[in-house]
Amino acid sequence: MADITVRPMAAADADRVLAIYQTGLDAGNASFEVTAPTWTAFDAARLSAHRFVAVDHHGAVLGWIAVSPTSTRAVYAGVVEHSVYVDPAAQGRGIARLLLDALITSAEAAGIWTIQSGVFPENTASLTLHQRAGFRVIGVRERVGRHHDRWRDVVLLERRSPTIN
Repeated sequence: MADITVRPMAAADADRVLAIYQTGLDAGNASFEVTAPTWTAFDAARLSAHRFVAVDHHGAVLGWIAVSPTSTRAVYAGVVEHSVYVDPAAQGRGIARLLLDALITSAEAAGIWTIQSGVFPENTASLTLHQRAGFRVIGVRERVGRHHDRWRDVVLLERRSPTIN
């Protein structure tokens, strides 16, 4: 992994980030979304301090991670929901774990005590990744939404910071 670096996401990464996002959506097990948003919408919905990309030694973006607030209420200021996507050609190299570790470090430094996510049960690689990174399964929302004309369940995961009380 010496040839992979994690750095903050920049506006210059927009095209590649959105292309990776769309590729993940096209695969069918990443999200209820079917079309990646515009960069303006992506940028507005995610906290700028907690967005990272993994790049190779040429600077090519291989994956990204970002968080969105779960609520505007002050009591939930330390709770975020994250997404992580890796280019299919770069999967299986530990990139998602590098991104997740960078996010956890960043979030805890900022006082965020809970990182959560919803994952389709069929996305076993993502479930394994998250559990290895200290996330626990909270439960399953059964038939919570329709995706490509079929009902889908979502596994709810969360990681509570062991250092923020």
